[in-house]
Amino acid sequence: MWLAPNISVDWSTVTYLALIQGVFLLFYLLVHYFNKRHWWEKLANLQQTSPLQNYLSGARAEEEKLIEDYINQLIREHQEVMQEAISNQQDQKDYIDSWVHEIKVPLSAAELLVRSIEFDIDDHKYTLLENELAKIDEYVEQVLYYARLDSFSRDYLIQEYDLKSIIQPVIRSQANYFIQKHLHYEIVGDDQRVLTDAKWVAFIFKQILSNAIKYTPDHKEIIFSIEKNKQGVSLAIKDSGIGIPKEDLSRIFDKGFTGTNGRLGKTHSTGLGLYLAKSLAEKLGIQLTVESIEGEGTTMSLIFPILNFYNDKR
Repeated sequence: MWLAPNISVDWSTVTYLALIQGVFLLFYLLVHYFNKRHWWEKLANLQQTSPLQNYLSGARAEEEKLIEDYINQLIREHQEVMQEAISNQQDQKDYIDSWVHEIKVPLSAAELLVRSIEFDIDDHKYTLLENELAKIDEYVEQVLYYARLDSFSRDYLIQEYDLKSIIQPVIRSQANYFIQKHLHYEIVGDDQRVLTDAKWVAFIFKQILSNAIKYTPDHKEIIFSIEKNKQGVSLAIKDSGIGIPKEDLSRIFDKGFTGTNGRLGKTHSTGLGLYLAKSLAEKLGIQLTVESIEGEGTTMSLIFPILNFYNDKR
C-alpha cells in the first residue's frame, strides 16, 4: 500500500487489516491448541507416571506418529533389556543358593576331619585351622543371607520367642573365640518375649557379636543387656573394645564400608556384616542403633517394638 502510487495510505485501514489478521491468527492458534492439547496431555502423563513402562498411543498427525513410534520403540528396547537383566539376576541368585548349599557339605566334612586329628597335631595349629574354617563358614553364611535379602518376604516365620533362647546358642557358637581371647561375658536383665523370626534375628545378633569379639582386646568383657521400656524390648551388646572413629560412625551400615578399623591387618573386614544386620533388622521392624567412643568401646542395640499380639497390659 505504501509503494503503490495510486493508493493513499490510510492508517485506519491499515489498523483494520491488522485487526482482521489478528482475529484469523487467534482463530488459527486456538484450533491448533485444541488439536494438540490431547497429545500434549498424553506426553505429560507418560512423563509423570512410568515413562518406560506404558506405551504411547493416540497420535493423529504424521509428526505425532513419528514421535509415538520412536518412544514406543525405546520402551520396547528398555523392557527387553530389563527382562534380560532380571532373568540373569535370578539365575545368579539360584546359582549362589545352590553353591552355598553345595559348599557346606565339604566344609562340614573338613570340620569333622579337623576334629578327628585334634590330638595328632599341635594345639596352636589346630586352633588356627579351626578358626579359619569358622571364618569360611561365616562368610558362606553371609553370602547366603545376602542372596536372600530381596526374597525376604518368602523366607521368614514370625512367632513369639524368649529372647535368651535366640541369643544363647549364638554365644555358645562363639565359645572358641571367647576362650582364645580370654573374654568374659554377662547377660544382664530378665528374659523377655519378642515377636520376630528367630533365624534372622540370630543371624543379625551373630554379625554384631562377631564384630564385638573381633575388636575387643584380650581379657576384656562383653555385656548383653535385656530390658523393657516404652519403646519396646531392647537388647544391647556392649563391648570394651577399640571403639569406632567419629568420622566412620555414620557409615558403618553402608554396604562394603570397612572403615579405619576394618583396614587393619589383624581385623580384616568384608563390610557386609553390619550392612546385612541393618537391612534385615529394618525388614523385621527392629531398630538397630549404635553408640561408640573411640578407645572405650561400642554399644549396639536391637529394639523390638511392643506389639498388640502380646496382650500385655503392663
